[in-house]
Amino acid sequence: MIEILAANPVLLTVIVFIFGLLVGSFLNVVIYRLPVMMQRGWRRDCLEMLEQPAEAEEEVFNLTRPRSRCPQCSTQITALQNIPVISYLVLRGKCASCKTPIPKRYPVVELLTGVASAVIAWHFGATPEMLAALGLTWALIALTGIDIDHQLLPDSITLPLLWIGLALSLGHPQAGTHALFIDPVTALTGAMAGYLSLWSVYWLFKITTGKEGMGYGDFKLLAVLGAWLGWQLLPLIIILSAVVGAIVGIAMIVLFRHQASKPIPFGPYLAAAGWIALMWGDRIVETYLQLSGLR
Repeated sequence: MIEILAANPVLLTVIVFIFGLLVGSFLNVVIYRLPVMMQRGWRRDCLEMLEQPAEAEEEVFNLTRPRSRCPQCSTQITALQNIPVISYLVLRGKCASCKTPIPKRYPVVELLTGVASAVIAWHFGATPEMLAALGLTWALIALTGIDIDHQLLPDSITLPLLWIGLALSLGHPQAGTHALFIDPVTALTGAMAGYLSLWSVYWLFKITTGKEGMGYGDFKLLAVLGAWLGWQLLPLIIILSAVVGAIVGIAMIVLFRHQASKPIPFGPYLAAAGWIALMWGDRIVETYLQLSGLR
């Protein structure tokens, strides 16, 4: 089967696209439920620390239970109503029971995940690198959605990603294996440089202005990207994320009257820049060096 997919990139891309749509449906669950799970855990910990009586036992709430339901009428969503993108179009973007509009973000996340997965399949082919890149991409999409909603980048996603990135660099030629993307020294250096670079900016900004310009989750996310892609691509990631973030921020202030004092999550821009660097980072850097006459 692997040989067939390796010899037929179009078939591989189509299969991965369909599977990516299904993963996108699950990522919608993660984006919505994981922050709620974390908030409930924090509340329990606070009550225990303050030696307050525990709250009444709540309904089991995790990534698999309870079944998805309409937040307005509480009608459970059937399997047919949960088909990525298609069910949204068939239902015309409304709940089948109460006709409450379904947020457009659900099909957007599904379609984004499917398209990004297909691009990765076409780029890497049927290789271990493709599987690793898919996992990183799906995690970045989940982090983006959560950060947009809650300005939060959960450790339960960023820390495993960091260790996985370091682990993928531990291939040993004598054992017949090889690092998927970069060697261990480059991965470790990238993780340290990624974290410390934004950590330094954070403290410089805080000492200068007395305000916090970003959260610790941003440091960890850039450390993740450094562990996966190496320190050499960190300048590109930082520049891309800063430029896009500045443009979007100014546009939100000018066009949508977003309050300048209200924070804007930086994680989505880091995630987008990291994904671009994963796909075309080396080519972008090489093109820049040639155009600038440095190579």
